Amino acid sequence: MSTLKKQVLVFDQDLAEGHKTAALVRFLEYPVKVFDDRQRLNNFLTESSGDDLLALLIRDKTGFPVLKSVADSLNQKKLSCPCYLVKWEAESLSVPTSISRHIAGTIPFPASYQLLLGVLQEAELFSASSKNSRVEQFGQLYRNLVGSSEGINQIRDMIKQVADSEASVLVLGESGTGKEVVARNIHYYSSRREQPFVPVNCGAIPPDLLESELFGHEKGSFTGAISSRQGRFEIADGGTLFLDEIGDMPMNMQVKLLRVLQERTFERVGSNKSLTADVRIIAATHQNLEHLVAEGRFRMDLYYRLNVFPIEMPPLRDRREDIPLLIRELINRFEREKRGSVQLSDCAIAALGGYCWPGNVRELSNLIERLIILYPKKLVKWSDLPEKFRPNQDWIAEQQEISVSRGTASINVSVPDIVYLPPQGIDLKDYLFELERMLLNQALEQSGWVVARSAKLLKLQRTTLVEKMRKFGLNRLEDPTNF
Repeated sequence: MSTLKKQVLVFDQDLAEGHKTAALVRFLEYPVKVFDDRQRLNNFLTESSGDDLLALLIRDKTGFPVLKSVADSLNQKKLSCPCYLVKWEAESLSVPTSISRHIAGTIPFPASYQLLLGVLQEAELFSASSKNSRVEQFGQLYRNLVGSSEGINQIRDMIKQVADSEASVLVLGESGTGKEVVARNIHYYSSRREQPFVPVNCGAIPPDLLESELFGHEKGSFTGAISSRQGRFEIADGGTLFLDEIGDMPMNMQVKLLRVLQERTFERVGSNKSLTADVRIIAATHQNLEHLVAEGRFRMDLYYRLNVFPIEMPPLRDRREDIPLLIRELINRFEREKRGSVQLSDCAIAALGGYCWPGNVRELSNLIERLIILYPKKLVKWSDLPEKFRPNQDWIAEQQEISVSRGTASINVSVPDIVYLPPQGIDLKDYLFELERMLLNQALEQSGWVVARSAKLLKLQRTTLVEKMRKFGLNRLEDPTNF
């Protein structure tokens, strides 16, 4: 285990359950400390400098006194450490407004390796971003840049590389991939974070009004100009101006924008007074600007001015491994906004992983919202999905929905649900040893330590289970917290 990694704190009044969560954290090679007493956790936070803390995973079955206490400790020491609520899938939580700003997200209990890895990587990015960042900013940052795929990790790296420079950034990608999310992340991680972030959709504003929208106008400068008005460049002074769908900007406006980028000055419509443009420009488009340049529909000199640091967002079909994480985050978001909740079966999630997603993350968000309306607080099965989201592959059609019943039925668990290789790798021998021990212990606890029943749950011979119990030192008198 790397000693350079920051520590994860786990709180659970049920110490045995807390250690189970901690075991997953250890498998991902993060140092972890477990608490079941609020006062001990507060004492630890009081004595900590905060530099060695990565994240807090809190499962509080008594409401929110623990989180409130943690929030008070973090505020008192001015620590910025993201907190995650660990809860059962079906558990609904209404977090008090006074402490909601300290919550970076929720984690279903028991957590999967893949989901927990994404959460801890998210926390690492937050920790590395800025020691002076406030916890409430965290919710506006990487929460919407969800995923642990190579493509998303590369985007995060590029954001960190360019954030503190003044270079113009061109964000490319299909509609719905999250180009504005990238732009907001760049702004909030830059030295301009305390100044405005002003978005403008160049394709949504009529061409004859775009100049006034960007540069402002003076009273009487045109019909309907009954008063002077600031433009987006003035509003964004000192901050970031995000020009979305820059490929739709008319040619005459491209000339004026180029002048602003070159000279850093502009005039309001109807005025000859020069104003200074102290803004950083981030532009985005779903179009191929090089093709537009070749067709004479976009100025080459403006293209090179904007394309100093290009970032291309991968389409969702190229990062399918992020779909389960995105589904969980979208459901959590709708729950926080009190817009309803829903759960998806493994087969339903597998089916969505096989869809091509032409509308990318926006299309996925719309689907989850539709499912919440159709199946409020229910489990959505593969057969419940709209037809176009149900691929015809035999490997999906043949999967059975997860069901648990006493007797003949067993749980149909797909391999990706329980096995995930972190980018940094794992010690396979230790991983398999601890995983087998945990499953054996869970089966014994579930069956009340009746060996015959436990063996049936695990599809083992009774004698084989007894041998494994000896191997792992499992017996009823064992301290279940001894991991």
